[in-house]
Amino acid sequence: MAHKLAAMAVATLLSQSLWAADSASLAVPTVTLAAGQTAEATQLDGVIQAVRQSTVAAQIPGNIVARLVKAGDAVKAGQVLVKVDSRDTQAALDMRQAEVAQAQAQLQNAKLQWERNQSLRTQGFISAAALDSAEAQWKAAQAAFAAAQAGRNQAALAKGYANVVAPFDGLVLSTEAEVGDLAAPGRPILTLYSPQAMRAVVQVPASQADALKGAKQAAVRTTQGWIAPTKITALPGADPVSQTVEWRLDLPTSVQGLMPGQTVTVRWTGSTPTTAVASAGPLSVPASAVVRRGELSAVYVVRDGRFVLQAVRTGPSAGAAPVTLWSGVKAGDRIAVDAVRAGLAGAIPQAK
Repeated sequence: MAHKLAAMAVATLLSQSLWAADSASLAVPTVTLAAGQTAEATQLDGVIQAVRQSTVAAQIPGNIVARLVKAGDAVKAGQVLVKVDSRDTQAALDMRQAEVAQAQAQLQNAKLQWERNQSLRTQGFISAAALDSAEAQWKAAQAAFAAAQAGRNQAALAKGYANVVAPFDGLVLSTEAEVGDLAAPGRPILTLYSPQAMRAVVQVPASQADALKGAKQAAVRTTQGWIAPTKITALPGADPVSQTVEWRLDLPTSVQGLMPGQTVTVRWTGSTPTTAVASAGPLSVPASAVVRRGELSAVYVVRDGRFVLQAVRTGPSAGAAPVTLWSGVKAGDRIAVDAVRAGLAGAIPQAK
């Protein structure tokens, strides 16, 4: 009986030792995000927009007979981009020129008639009323000639519109019409933009607009890193459907490689909007603490003594360098240092 009790005691001690060893292997070290490193921040997605962008359209109707540029081409101000069939405008110009010639002949005849009547009046052969009538006819001919000249100038201007030219130096962003299409006033033919001046446009929830106006700093994340805008403009009205306010953040002209429509991240620091939970100081964790599943980045946060997967927004990372966490966590959170081990069944936070 004594031998059985001893054997049971040994088995119990061995089981406890194995359990302790197994528990120790599942205990994952953690790191606490220090409150002294944090500052309130808000991040929103925005898009790049050219400060100077124009949709080019024809000013006269007609079929497009030539498109001389394509998307991506660089153009100079005044360069011909598209040619519209000008036969109608040429015919109108010819008619106006004929009207000018006719009005000029009538003017010359009226002038000679008035000069003759002046001579006859001095000799007493015609009345003063006849002289006044001749003078009135001469002035009417002058007005008709001026009107004919104005009509000719207008027709010449319309004919000039058959050549659609670039309003400024820039790049062709897109083309909306091809040779043979009917051009009409207000119908887009192509879109130009100037790549020298770009801005980030972000739709800010109206509930956060006032808080963000008091932010200490704003930055736009591009392929060249975080860039401070040179000017920030918040439009004075809100969209009635989305209840957002459009903010425009002009970027320095030295920033290269930006394209209209490109998605960027806009960050405000030092603001206190109700939804701000990100930190900017910034909070950093070891690269091993972040797990990536497709486009999702997450960390394991200690909640009630166990690990809970928490989605986060991270900054750019390289190799084993620490990863910046911009949102999803707050000061005081305990983060698993090894995300792989923290994801195992039975993993527990290591005692402090």
